[in-house]
Amino acid sequence: MDRAKSSKARKVCVCKSVAFTPQSLQYEKTKVQMPEKSVRIGVLGASGYTGSEIVRLLANHPYFGITVLTADRKAGQSIGSVFPHLATQHLPDMIAVNDADFSNVDAVFCCLPHGTTQEIIKALPKGLKIVDLSADFRLRDIDDYEKWYGQPHRAPELQREAVYGLTEIYRTDIKDARLVANPGCYPTSIQLPLVPLIKANLIRSENIIIDAKSGVSGAGRGAKEANLYTEIAEGIHSYGITGHRHVPEIEQGLAEAANSKVTVSFTPHLMPMSRGMQSSIYVELAPGASVEDLRQHLKVFYENEEFVVLGKEKEVPHTRHVRGSNYCIMNVFPDRITGRAIILSVIDNLVKGASGQALQNLNLMMGIPENTGLTYLPLFP
Repeated sequence: MDRAKSSKARKVCVCKSVAFTPQSLQYEKTKVQMPEKSVRIGVLGASGYTGSEIVRLLANHPYFGITVLTADRKAGQSIGSVFPHLATQHLPDMIAVNDADFSNVDAVFCCLPHGTTQEIIKALPKGLKIVDLSADFRLRDIDDYEKWYGQPHRAPELQREAVYGLTEIYRTDIKDARLVANPGCYPTSIQLPLVPLIKANLIRSENIIIDAKSGVSGAGRGAKEANLYTEIAEGIHSYGITGHRHVPEIEQGLAEAANSKVTVSFTPHLMPMSRGMQSSIYVELAPGASVEDLRQHLKVFYENEEFVVLGKEKEVPHTRHVRGSNYCIMNVFPDRITGRAIILSVIDNLVKGASGQALQNLNLMMGIPENTGLTYLPLFP
């Protein structure tokens, strides 16, 4: 009992120590009166990378406690037997989603594959808060969903309710949402720098070229020949050329910012690393705009954001600067071609690109400080 009390005291002390960093003072305006681990969480699809990352992040969350874990293929197993790095967590064994009892759950992270989520979420109790990490509710137009994902949308009534969860851009809508569609990793790294610049008319919405690279975890945990070590190691693997499913999501967000149709040239690549993502974005400056104008606008736009950081002038962001964290670091550089600029944006594809942003969104939905459970510093080396 003494050890338990000591451990509990340490956790509270740590939470307090990070609460007053300069970046997070804005969140202190929210006064939270909530018992420890009082929000009961279900993680659907806990045996995948995003599900396990949710479990890791929640380990130090003061208010969220996991009561249900599902994984159909791993039903009956403990989380520690599937992910040994989580063996210290005392959590319920994983069960099939159809066997889950949601009467003991307040909110759900849905980490299931694309195409399987709609009917499962439709069957959940109406009172649950839901953050869906699949692509099933990201596209507002269900015809676009059918075109890009090859099957009709099975829950159009829920699609009308869903709020797109790019936190720093749609924060006000997310706060009042019941169902949030968590963005994809590539769209997160791309929209965070581009949306403010397009809205401010500092760059042209035409001729945007995006060269993006991701760690192999972005392809999921399923066994695939193309993702074997000998297929990926010591090389760069381009894929989804002209037809990656994140394209309509990217164009949807940029078109909303521009109030007109936007078409981008986007090519993703898998890199021989576990996690991390960099988007190199090539844009045309609007008439009269300079590269310094772009930098200053992003600096002002994100100056009160904890998790989006503009690097110092000429400072090149690298994926190792954000590994294991919920940060997005970006910067703007002049191109050799007059009238163009190069934007670099880096995130951890499993954290800010997936589970970290999902937790950020659920914090908002539950009315607690947005950075709760997310103040992990990047891992280095």
